[in-house]
Amino acid sequence: MKQHMPEDKTLFNRPVNVRWLFKMAWRDSRRNRSRLLLFISSVILGIAALVAVYSFRDNLQRDIDNQAKILTGADLIIDTRKPVSKMAKAMLDTLGNERATERSFASMIYFVKDQGSRLVQIRALEGNYPFYGDIETTPAPAANSFREGKKALVDKTLMLQFNAKTGDSIKVGALTFVIEAALDKVPGQTGITSTIAPVVYIPLKYLEQTGLTKIGSRIHYKYYFKFNKPSTVESLVKKIQPQLDKEGLDAETVESTKEDTGRSFRDVNRFLALAGFVALLLGCIGVGSAIHVYIGEKLGTIATLRCLGVKAREAFLIYLIQLFFIGLIGAVAGAILGTFIQYLLPVVLNDFLPVEITMKVSWSAIAQGIALGVIISILFALPSLLSVRRISPLNALRLSFEKIHQNIDPLKWIVYLLIVLFVFVFTYLQMNNWLEAMVFTLSILIAFLLLFTLSGLLMWMVRKLMPNGVSYLWRQGFANLYRPNNQTLMLTVSIGLSTAFICTLFFVQGILINRVTLSAGEKQPNMVLFDIQNSQKAALAQLTTDFKLPVMNQVPIITVRIVEVNGKTAADLATTDSLQNSKQDTLAPSQRAFRGELRVTFQEKLTEAEKIVKGTWTGKANYPEEPVYISLEENYARRINVQIGDTLTFNVQGVLIPTIVGSLRTVNWSRMQTNFRVVFPAGVLEDAPQFHVLMTRVPSSEASASFQAAVVRGFPNVSVIDLELVLKVLDNVLSKISFVIKFMAAFSMATGWIVLISAVLTSKTQRLQESVLLRTLGASRKQILTITALEYLFLGALAAGAGMILALAGSWALATYSFETSFTPPLWPIAILFSMICLLVVITGVFSSKKVFTHPPLEVLNS
Repeated sequence: MKQHMPEDKTLFNRPVNVRWLFKMAWRDSRRNRSRLLLFISSVILGIAALVAVYSFRDNLQRDIDNQAKILTGADLIIDTRKPVSKMAKAMLDTLGNERATERSFASMIYFVKDQGSRLVQIRALEGNYPFYGDIETTPAPAANSFREGKKALVDKTLMLQFNAKTGDSIKVGALTFVIEAALDKVPGQTGITSTIAPVVYIPLKYLEQTGLTKIGSRIHYKYYFKFNKPSTVESLVKKIQPQLDKEGLDAETVESTKEDTGRSFRDVNRFLALAGFVALLLGCIGVGSAIHVYIGEKLGTIATLRCLGVKAREAFLIYLIQLFFIGLIGAVAGAILGTFIQYLLPVVLNDFLPVEITMKVSWSAIAQGIALGVIISILFALPSLLSVRRISPLNALRLSFEKIHQNIDPLKWIVYLLIVLFVFVFTYLQMNNWLEAMVFTLSILIAFLLLFTLSGLLMWMVRKLMPNGVSYLWRQGFANLYRPNNQTLMLTVSIGLSTAFICTLFFVQGILINRVTLSAGEKQPNMVLFDIQNSQKAALAQLTTDFKLPVMNQVPIITVRIVEVNGKTAADLATTDSLQNSKQDTLAPSQRAFRGELRVTFQEKLTEAEKIVKGTWTGKANYPEEPVYISLEENYARRINVQIGDTLTFNVQGVLIPTIVGSLRTVNWSRMQTNFRVVFPAGVLEDAPQFHVLMTRVPSSEASASFQAAVVRGFPNVSVIDLELVLKVLDNVLSKISFVIKFMAAFSMATGWIVLISAVLTSKTQRLQESVLLRTLGASRKQILTITALEYLFLGALAAGAGMILALAGSWALATYSFETSFTPPLWPIAILFSMICLLVVITGVFSSKKVFTHPPLEVLNS
């Protein structure tokens, strides 16, 4: 019958000699420093990823704060999508000490010399905007001189594309302008937006002569103000906000620009930080498992110390000190590495940044990384360290069968709860949303549980279903997977989670690209013509036919504004909300219906991209004798808090039209065709001011260029979007985003690889004994090598298979429920990735175990 030494009840009353503890921790680590350094490397990569992201975030936020005035170009910006009223104009004339005006819209320009055309963003400017920063041009003086005549500033990339030079001419509508200079940089514009919609500046005084300001034109009106006392702007905006809301005007200040710009990059930073956190979690799993084996090998040493009078608490503190410094050294090294890595992120993300980013050492990011590395390393090591408290001195004599774990240790369960709580709190600090943090934490837990379950199930199947006729080498290789102190579960979790993370990102990227590819298929349009007036509709359709191009879609578009929801106006809802909610910036869901204008259409039949999900579609209305039943896109209806049977009153160019929500529908927005949030039945809007959109497909870039040139010459107000160009830009954007994602994901895969090496070296002593025993029994080096390779081959297959099962399931769920598309697994990439992971695991396992093959059989007799 087993006897156990009773615990010393005075354990925690004895004073601790701290100096002696540190000395013992140092001495004990001398024979194991190479292994401890390998443990450290598991932490380094995760901390490096986090510090890089944190440093990039801090530097970006600092530059946004410092350059907010240059980003805005003024102290106050008032903008609207419609001409301002006389009352509003009188109010605007009282604001600021300096003023400037800009009207911007999308339009085609025509290069006279090259005879090429391109959709651009026309900005007609009057005044000395920007008041802060500069419009950068080559030559520089042209930024001011272009305002003096019929001159234009043209985006430099656009000039290169059409081989244009200073002094050449461009045609904007009915007017010709001389290119005064190449436009190098515009305040607040990123490289991606300039690629999609390059900017062309012209003087505002010539805008009317271009003929591009007719009814139906989609012009954005901006008014810039500079104040001698900028500190008064925020209070002024609050004072005039009711009048701005009444007139449908939006206000933007330097402070709001800071908030909006920072918010736009917050999601990116959250994702990158969570990607780095996954890498850190993998590293800590490796540390925790390696410490478990490490403590197992130290049982004899700890039991001997206990025989010499060392208390359980002191033995525990000796190894806690070791683990503290492991975490500290790993965190410091990771912080240093991450500080250097941060300089790579702006190189890739530069096109997405609206400010000039200056990279500096972020001491707050370094401090966060070091603290995080130490805390999480100790947390994951504590379950194994707590076992030291229960090592009895009897273990020195009865180590072969004396068990450490006699009863359930409540402290271990507390540590496990602390680990889960830590993951949840960290995630919440990144996302600032309890629900999202809970979902992420549960996802991590489910992934761990599934990987444990899958690996355990697969090992059980191999153990039970292995045929009796299998050769000895195969049986021995598989048996090593469940030998004592094996690392199978830990390696399956770490490598499997890395594989799942990488594969899911790869599959999601494929889903997105596949949707774009499907949208750009041979039967889909690749050119859109819009701003077509009623009088131009037939003539432009005829021109399209003359070029032997199909008219694939031609729909009318009417600009409207919602003025009442269920009989209540925006003012009524604002009054109600002010009584219910004291936050001035909080809008009731239904108030969103009054924000901005809507582009709607009318039709008798639904398109292939639309499907009714609730209610009944009415394609024809007998207006005004009968009610008008409209259809809303279901997500838009949810956003404005409108349901079937609710009433909406629209202002259609001054005419009020009451309607009833008759149906809700889904819309496949990925299809290259005109899609709308609100669709009217035929018989209501035919006489309203409108413009038309025509969609066609051109077979080649040459045909596209000649057709666009003909459109610009005959219909200067019509704008053309070449979707092939948009898809190329989108592909470029996706490739850059993909690089950043893969860059962060690589930390997870590299951490998994280091965990693999760590696990192999951790169990090297036991492998040495097994190998020597096999060789003593007559096994050759080749046979031992084969057994080792087979073990790691199955281990790699097990981990990669479990990870890919998770990735396929997750990608299918994302495709079905988030992207609303089908998911077809790419077989060849899966096979290649699976083979690469298996090969990497085999090579690493065999190479790391090579010393096992060099020990003579006599060594086992001398041990």
